[in-house]
Amino acid sequence: MVSLAYPWLMLLVLVPLLLQWRRPAGQSVDAPLLPVGHWLSDLPGVSRHGSATPLWQKLLLFVIWCLLVLALARPQHVGEQVQLPVSGRDLMLVVDISPSMDEQDMVVQGRSINRLQAVKVVLDDFISQRKGDRLGLILFGTQPYVQVPLTFDLATVKTLMRESGLGMAGRATAIGDAVGLSIKRLRDRPQDQRVVILLTDGANTAGEITPDKATEIAEAASVRLYTIGIGAESMIQRGFLGSRRVNPSRDLDEALLTRMAEQTGGRYFRARSLPELELIYESINQLEPIELEGKFYRPVTELFAWPAGLAALLWLALLLLRHGSSLVKSRQPATKRETNG
Repeated sequence: MVSLAYPWLMLLVLVPLLLQWRRPAGQSVDAPLLPVGHWLSDLPGVSRHGSATPLWQKLLLFVIWCLLVLALARPQHVGEQVQLPVSGRDLMLVVDISPSMDEQDMVVQGRSINRLQAVKVVLDDFISQRKGDRLGLILFGTQPYVQVPLTFDLATVKTLMRESGLGMAGRATAIGDAVGLSIKRLRDRPQDQRVVILLTDGANTAGEITPDKATEIAEAASVRLYTIGIGAESMIQRGFLGSRRVNPSRDLDEALLTRMAEQTGGRYFRARSLPELELIYESINQLEPIELEGKFYRPVTELFAWPAGLAALLWLALLLLRHGSSLVKSRQPATKRETNG
């Protein structure tokens, strides 16, 4: 749909006609070489040089004037309605990448994969579903660091999560420091939208802030913690002396993770397998739904350059034609004199 931003300016199209109507017949005005100037001097039929202005030039001048007025009125193409990004949550994903996440106790399609690979598979789908949320990513081991600050660019969050590697942040597990850093990143956001999803497979073994202190800070800052403990409870370990059943999650501090979640109004989840991990993130989707506001806008494309450009081209063509006519007329007397001589 094409519309005008200032439709009332189209009344300026009548200006040349009004000037012609108000000007006494035969009056000559020395005006500049502009559309309105030509109307001032040429509309009665006599140019500044005393010769009649051809009708086609008058019509062309009027068309140029109309195009300039149309450009001033700012024609615009208004597109179809487009929904604005929805208003959702500020979610900070906090993922343990310590070497213990290399334990291959997760299974996908009959193939064993390590815990970090399982997290990447599930988070990829979870991130895709959070349209309207602003997501951030913190990876931690001995030290936490912000891999992605809060952003609506979900593709970047997915890409950098896929590229994360084991041991990049050290060999220990600083749960308290990781939560503290996430709170710092969320502190300036609206209170009812601050959410941290912490995933780890161990206990706190490093850091300057204890997990309990970080939980108190989170509670004071109205940050909800959803904690996930990942790792199978039983697996067969093969060795030189045969096979034995072991618990690969013996270091997981479930009591701590439960306490952190409940104290801040969140929940603790236990992921013993890939399907359980998928269900956990689906549950978080239900617990932290996206708030749709239903706002729309129409994209607008400015079109004023087209009539303005066409007016300029027509005006240039008219100048060239007039210049050519003047040269022809100036040569005619000289030619006649040569013929008479």
